[in-house]
Amino acid sequence: MAARRLRPAPDIWPGFVDALASLVMVVVFVLLVFVLAQVFLGQALSNRNQVIGTLGREMAALVEQLSLQKTATVTLQANLDRLDGELASALAERDAAVATAAGLEHDIAALEALKAALETQVAGLDAALGESRGQVESERKISEEARAQAALLNRQIEALKRDLARIAAALEASELRDREQQVQILDLSKRLNVALAAKVEELQKYRSEFFGRLRKVLGDRPGIRIEGDRFALQSELLFDTASAELGGNGREQVRKLAATLKDITRTMPKDINWILRIDGHTDRRPIASGRFPSNWELSTARAISVVRTLVAEGIPPERLAATGMGEFQPLDPADTEPAYSRNRRIELRLDQR
Repeated sequence: MAARRLRPAPDIWPGFVDALASLVMVVVFVLLVFVLAQVFLGQALSNRNQVIGTLGREMAALVEQLSLQKTATVTLQANLDRLDGELASALAERDAAVATAAGLEHDIAALEALKAALETQVAGLDAALGESRGQVESERKISEEARAQAALLNRQIEALKRDLARIAAALEASELRDREQQVQILDLSKRLNVALAAKVEELQKYRSEFFGRLRKVLGDRPGIRIEGDRFALQSELLFDTASAELGGNGREQVRKLAATLKDITRTMPKDINWILRIDGHTDRRPIASGRFPSNWELSTARAISVVRTLVAEGIPPERLAATGMGEFQPLDPADTEPAYSRNRRIELRLDQR
């Protein structure tokens, strides 16, 4: 349970950093597009204004020429009127007047042709001016659309900034919650460790009392000893050679063990979840028989035999565990008979489950 609570919370920071980087890249791209559009529109408007100015100057020159021609036409018309009067009064000069009139009519025809050409030019200029005005209006509309797009982009940028602010606030709140949870987990872990230490210390007290009473009940024999937090009985006290069946003396020793265990557990608090481990050990010399192919089977069978006898004496089976260690946990690595005898043993350990 403590390992699950101390497991670190998922690290969500890289995901938020990637999201922020993507948003910044989008904002930079949008601003770059906006600036380029403004530059291109400015250049286009400047070129159109120059063309319109040139056309205006040309039109002014043509209008001035038309005005001069109209003035000349009025003057010629006055001359015609005067000549008509002179023609009525001086028939003698008719041939000269006719010649003059013919010349004047030729001039008038030329002037009329010039007038028509000027009017055609004026009409072309009017058409060009109308087209220029249409282009200016179109460009004005394009400029207004660009401004609308720029305004829309500005609104989107503001929305992105607000989203970034909300994300930053959410990230800060999440980090604060993580810190608070870490503090709570550390506090719970400390309390759990203190509680476990108290239980272990309490179990250690009952273990010491159990081993002490067991020593008095079984007697102070060479084959009975305490190894650290374990109580060891030589296999010769319980079993015959190469056998997993408890002999008469062995059953008596286990019954005494059960009685002592029941007496001790009556005084244990209910919240101590204890268990008695029975570990079987052999020496390193191999065994090969029909029932026990190896020392694993022999050591396991001896541990189970002790467990079954304890259960028969009233010890709850859920409080017992049998394990076969074979020859792989020796107390003495020497290849001597005393070492073999010491390694052949049944170990009892009162532990917390």
